[in-house]
This record gives sequence, structure tokens and C-alpha cells, in this order.
Amino acid sequence: MKFVSIVIGSKSDYSVMKECAVTLEKFGVPYELIISSAHRSPERTKQYMKEAEAKGAQVFIAAAGMAAHLAGALAASTTKPVLGVPMASGELRGEDALLSTVMMPGGMPVGTLAIGKAGAVNSAYMAIQIMALQDDELKIKLQEDRISKAKKVELDSSEIETIL
Repeated sequence: MKFVSIVIGSKSDYSVMKECAVTLEKFGVPYELIISSAHRSPERTKQYMKEAEAKGAQVFIAAAGMAAHLAGALAASTTKPVLGVPMASGELRGEDALLSTVMMPGGMPVGTLAIGKAGAVNSAYMAIQIMALQDDELKIKLQEDRISKAKKVELDSSEIETIL
């Protein structure tokens, strides 16, 4: 079965990354979510990657704060797309995690999203877009979602009076 794997570095990341899971559920995309740290449980992380790929993981989403090595560790273990979501934590409020996630060496890419909730939601959308390359049903759902969002903007706009 094809699915998206969400790996979070610690339990505290769940409050943000549940938005990723909710978005995947909205589109009917199967996922699994685990806690595994690149630093505190590297062997668990490596073992999970092997198992997830064998089970059908198509895209990996990694969320971590501070040193944020998780996405890079996943990317080193797979040729599947890896999306990184920096978590806001520590003195730098996620800027350190952003830089740790985005600054990968050439040939070892991690698609890096925004810090926090917007990144969590957009990581799900990006994973869905990747999977929709080979799934016309998902492609249609994405198109319908975009149309719905555009209609909402038009409706919101029509409710506001403009005085010139």
C-alpha cells in the first residue's frame, strides 16, 4: 500500500504535525506517524526507514527542531522524496532548524517547508502533489481544493465594500 511517512523528532512536535496528518486525512491519503530522533535514536530511525520503504512509503516528511538533523538523516537513507518541516523551538524559535533542514549538501536534497504549522500543512500538500503525479484521483481532489480556495477568496472579497 502506498502511503506517506511522517517522522517527528519528539513528542512535542506532534501538536504542530497533527495538522499534516489532518490534511492527509482530508484527501484520503494513508499515512503513518512515528517518533524517532536522528540524534537520540539513530538506529531506530534507520531501521524504520527500511521497514517503511518495504511497506510502500512514497514520501517521507520529517519534523524536527533545533539541530534538525532528522530530514537529512532520512534523505541519506532513501531515494524517495523527503520533505522537512522545521519546528519552532529553542532560543532561535526555529531559525536554527530551518537552516539545518535547508542546508543540505548537493545531491542530497530535502524539500524544506516553512517553520511550524504552515510548514506542516504544506508538507502534506506537497506529498499529495508528489503522489498525484501517478494518481489521477488525487490530482482531481487537488484541483477541486484549489477551486474551493479560490471561490472562498472571491466570496470574502465580495463581502467587503471598497470606497475609492
